Amino acid sequence: MSETVRLYFDVDGEDFTSAGQASVQVKKSLRQLGIPPEIIRKVSIAMYEGEINMVIHAGGGKAEVLICEDCIEIRLRDQGPGIANIEQAMQEGFSTAPDAIRSLGFGAGMGLPNMKRYTDEMKIESEPGKGTDITMRVYL
Repeated sequence: MSETVRLYFDVDGEDFTSAGQASVQVKKSLRQLGIPPEIIRKVSIAMYEGEINMVIHAGGGKAEVLICEDCIEIRLRDQGPGIANIEQAMQEGFSTAPDAIRSLGFGAGMGLPNMKRYTDEMKIESEPGKGTDITMRVYL
């Protein structure tokens, strides 16, 4: 594949039932392009966790996936409340999700740690009151 494939998604922050649709579409696209299953699994998990985080914490956002010759890059952007302490947010089990979200089975504090675990690179830029930008890469 010599040309970069770009996929764009709006993540609806009002609807938990649609959370994960972008990761399903990315998974289908990667299969069609013949990407190895272990890479598809990593990308799908990282993408899903990011989508759920945007729904829970930011009221939605935008996702862009670039499928390049040497890597798959996932860019997540939101205009939510931002992450006050990124180091703390990266700790397994740490969560700021409200009880109503936890009662639905979400907000266990594994989203960001799983995103890091299943990618080769992850960069978080966040400013309280402005939003969060996350860039992840999985190398082929």
